[in-house]
Amino acid sequence: QVQLVESGGRLVQAGDSLRLSCAASGRTFRNYYMGWFRLPPGKEREFVAGINWNADSTTYADSVKGRFTISRDNAKNMVYLQMNSLRPEDTAVYYCAASTTVRGGPTAFYPYWGQGTQVTVSS
Repeated sequence: QVQLVESGGRLVQAGDSLRLSCAASGRTFRNYYMGWFRLPPGKEREFVAGINWNADSTTYADSVKGRFTISRDNAKNMVYLQMNSLRPEDTAVYYCAASTTVRGGPTAFYPYWGQGTQVTVSS
């Protein structure tokens, strides 16, 4: 099992950058495919980005490609989401999630979730 805690969310202006962090507990962190999801106000949860166990494969939602970067540090049990050129439509609660599948991605099953961190982008 793995426990996840997100941090770093706050109010920013359009065009700003922000880095979200996700701290994972457990000695088997490197075994998990990690993903970031978000829940915009009044909308359904959506996949943002994912990264495999050794960080040699990443995938992104079209809406964030070129602006967001996911990374991980297995030695520190951390996953990050660097968000640049933020837009008001990026406003959401951002969640870190872990999957036991190898390929991961938006359609994988993620049994472990953090509590979320709020990102608000003002125009």
